[in-house]
Amino acid sequence: MIDARAIPLTLYVHLPWCVRKCPYCDFNSHAVPAGGFAEQAYVRALLEDLEFAAQRTAGRAIVAVFFGGGTPSLFAPASIERVLAGARSLLPFTTDAEVTLEANPGTVEHGRFSEYAAAGVNRVSLGAQSFDDARLAVLGRIHTAGDVERAVAELHSAGIANFNLDLMYALPGQDRAGALCDVERALELGPTHVSHYQLTLEPDTPFAKRPPPQLPDEDAAWDMQLGCQSRLAAAGYEQYEVSAYARPGRRCRHNLNYWEYGDYLGIGAGAHGKVTLAATGDIERTVCARHPAAYLAARTPLERLAEVRRVVAADLPFEFGLNALRLVDGFTGQRFEERTGLPRSVLATALDQATARGLLATHGDLWRPTALGRRFLNDLQALFLPD
Repeated sequence: MIDARAIPLTLYVHLPWCVRKCPYCDFNSHAVPAGGFAEQAYVRALLEDLEFAAQRTAGRAIVAVFFGGGTPSLFAPASIERVLAGARSLLPFTTDAEVTLEANPGTVEHGRFSEYAAAGVNRVSLGAQSFDDARLAVLGRIHTAGDVERAVAELHSAGIANFNLDLMYALPGQDRAGALCDVERALELGPTHVSHYQLTLEPDTPFAKRPPPQLPDEDAAWDMQLGCQSRLAAAGYEQYEVSAYARPGRRCRHNLNYWEYGDYLGIGAGAHGKVTLAATGDIERTVCARHPAAYLAARTPLERLAEVRRVVAADLPFEFGLNALRLVDGFTGQRFEERTGLPRSVLATALDQATARGLLATHGDLWRPTALGRRFLNDLQALFLPD
């Protein structure tokens, strides 16, 4: 049986509103209604759900908190503080717990990061996306490159040195030089972490229905990726996941826990959670009501849950692989057994096939995606699907 106490636990808080919805975004985010959003009612619902969810954790400590969105920086610092205070009253936090807040550079008022820091935030993730104002306009972003620079200056003034910059590449009309210029501009600001990912046309988004002109082809996108990876490596940023690069000791703890198949509580509209139950070792997944209106209309935490299910053993290898195979370091057989309760022998066929195709390399008990495996990650992950 899985020892739940040995599995790290994080908390994800979804704050779903944005000033406006970007045409490439398929996240569960919603434009702020004309009359504004019910911030205090939403915070009350979050705290109720957290109290309900905490009952399944058996007193395990929180190692990281992640406020994602949407645009969490639309919420007042007092609201963030209220959620964190409620969480600390219900669950122990490790002394070095990492608390991340996602922020849009165009929604941060002067001095607000100082208030977020006072509320308990010690890491910020800024959605820069690009430093080319023309590209930002095509992406539907509400900020400019100057807004990003001002937001980083605010971070430094607030004493928040640990911050991530989100960057996209293969943007409409972009070439390798433009992608590298974005990376250079980001490096000048001294982030501890960079998320660097390709613009993709996700189903049911405006970009998927009406693709923007001059999108780079696959070969051009791959050339941009290799060039940017090389520059980030030269600057001391180690790639540890498909699109994540960090200074030593600055990997995002919540996301890393997710990819390592750890446990996480998920509260807020559309939030997903995964908890290993101490009594049985079963893995339970939860999903909250997706739309903010439906989430707020529900009267109890149970009503706000759209789905609760136990993960069956046959699905565990794929669930584990879907996450762990994103990591450059891969995974060990020991970790697979500790997180799933299954013997590593159930992976034998998938591992043999992946190795034979050059997608996976074996180093004793460690399996790592090769460069080919990282490029064709979907093909590698598909080998772990149940028969």
